[in-house]
Amino acid sequence: MNFLRNLAASIIGTLIALGLIVMLFLLIAATFGDTKKVVLKSNSVLELKLENIVKDYAPKSNDPLDELLGFNDKKLGLNTVINAIENAKTDDKIKGISISTLGVNAGIAQTQAIRDKLFEFKESGKFIFAYADFYDQKSYYLSSVADSIFVNPVGGIDFKGLSSEVLFYKDLQEKTGVKMEVIRHGKYKSAVEPFLYNEMSENNREQISSFLKSIWNEMLVDISANRGVTITELNKIADNLLARTPKLAIENNIIDAAIYEDEYVDKLKKISGISKDDDLNKISLSNYISKGKGRVLSTAPHKIAVIYAQGEIIYGKGDEDKIGQYLIIKALKKARKDKKVKAIVLRVNSPGGSALASELIWRELELTKEKLPLVVSMGNLAASGGYYISCNADRIFAEPTTITGSIGVFGILPNFSKLAKNIGINAEQVSTNTGANYSVFEPMSTKFRLVTAEGVENIYNIFLERVAKGRNMSKQAVDSIAQGRVWSGVEALNKGLVDELGNLNDAILYAAELAEITDYKTRNYPSYKVDLEDKLSNFPFVKSKNKIILEELGESNFKIYQTVKQFSKLRGIQTRLPFVITIN
Repeated sequence: MNFLRNLAASIIGTLIALGLIVMLFLLIAATFGDTKKVVLKSNSVLELKLENIVKDYAPKSNDPLDELLGFNDKKLGLNTVINAIENAKTDDKIKGISISTLGVNAGIAQTQAIRDKLFEFKESGKFIFAYADFYDQKSYYLSSVADSIFVNPVGGIDFKGLSSEVLFYKDLQEKTGVKMEVIRHGKYKSAVEPFLYNEMSENNREQISSFLKSIWNEMLVDISANRGVTITELNKIADNLLARTPKLAIENNIIDAAIYEDEYVDKLKKISGISKDDDLNKISLSNYISKGKGRVLSTAPHKIAVIYAQGEIIYGKGDEDKIGQYLIIKALKKARKDKKVKAIVLRVNSPGGSALASELIWRELELTKEKLPLVVSMGNLAASGGYYISCNADRIFAEPTTITGSIGVFGILPNFSKLAKNIGINAEQVSTNTGANYSVFEPMSTKFRLVTAEGVENIYNIFLERVAKGRNMSKQAVDSIAQGRVWSGVEALNKGLVDELGNLNDAILYAAELAEITDYKTRNYPSYKVDLEDKLSNFPFVKSKNKIILEELGESNFKIYQTVKQFSKLRGIQTRLPFVITIN
């Protein structure tokens, strides 16, 4: 036995040593080996592809080992994309931009912000062309800013209007015996509706229809301005799918021509002043950013702190994908202590989450506002808890396509009592007192439901008070537009929930105005540090459980699993937007 044990230990030790040696050789090779240097040539075309995930803030690690071992995810920061386009505008080596993306892995508000920046670029006199084998709606919306739009002769354009699908799990609960016990306030608080009904309520259908129409109209206004097609005609094209083939798309002025990619490259060469026989000088967006073009350099003495709150709100530390009160509060305190920081912009992109964490962040923002001007910029989402942490700013900016509001509260608890009964499990409890207790193996008691409902009502009233104070409205006025109702940025402006429609840069400019400064630079917060254990999770031999389940179930089934799992893990009262709303 000792021999076998020692043999196994020797084999494992040898394998670990070999792994470390291989990693060391890779590191040495990366450090001393030849690497292809990115060169920006004259008469270059900046190639815009947005197939990688676009986040409001996506800082890269400065650790070279992270890049070598693939720890840096393939992602783009919206701020760096905007800065790169701004720099390209005045870069003598950049003749124009080619949009050639198969899809846009960004939210609609982010896409609109990039499109607006591209429009500014075009006004500088430089060209923008677009080409794709096939356009989905978001990639077409982005590409519609171009001077000329081309598609593959056997391609097409998916232009049919926006739709949203919501999955319902009531029958699934009945079949499995696993039920979600729900207590909510807000007739529009549809985050928990999939667990209560088998079909969409009229209130939910009303709000989804309303903000979809508002967002679609914004897209149509932009497309109409660039393509010279009226909004009425664009809706007719969408209703009758009159862009489904290149021929129909050309006839309806959705695109300019159907050509092959080599013909498109020839057009880029011609407009860039390059001979047809020479190679086209292209530089990808990521390579352009790697040359430092994702930053706007400044020696200004003053700073405006931009604090990014992105992801669902959790109670705890948080990270690049989740808003935890610890990191946000730490960032606010750090910005306040920096004497060069003269104002703060909070960039919010969140569907909400923990009510307690939202309140703690709100409190720190109140303290911050006593010392510095505070402006909020809303991204794709600033709803429920995302709105909670936004409502007390000196001024709130939203994109026209931002989804916001959802001022409502719910509590949700999993219950396995039916499943336990079906499989022969009986749970017995012993308590010292008669207070309302809850067991997942017993039906929820009336007493516990009443106590929980009281907590939900209390949080809802506090939420109303926070909004009323921040927006200078009465609680009754807030309640009339609350009830968990979701609004687009345009609708929110009309309801008084935001002050102005604009992007992050507009919010920064306003913050500078409040601080009475003209010469300034921005400083991004918070800073994220990833533990080695989290880094190693990218390797196949330590593959995450979610990745394994995704591979086994497929993407569609995995989304159902993920939704049920997220709700089952919720703790405490929630101010959260529906998980399951997707816009296509």
